[in-house]
Amino acid sequence: MRKLLMALWVAGPLTVLAASPQTVTLVVQNMTCELCPITVKKSLEKVPGVSAVKVNFDKKTATVTYDADLAPSEALTKATTNAGYLSTVQK
Repeated sequence: MRKLLMALWVAGPLTVLAASPQTVTLVVQNMTCELCPITVKKSLEKVPGVSAVKVNFDKKTATVTYDADLAPSEALTKATTNAGYLSTVQK
């Protein structure tokens, strides 16, 4: 029991430092076929800090949940652009 309490005491401050996940919607250009969302999703999932991606082909958007400390929004738009799909953060 004492070891458990010590571990919690040591780990406690680390959980305070962890950033809460953020969600952003990207407007994605050039998605013209049913396979495009798969490519966009895979490119975003490779970005460190990304925890979830949902791509909407009809709306031409990608909703991304991520840790902003590990993956700034510029990294997300760069990932889609490098995959051939220019994107911008939806305002």
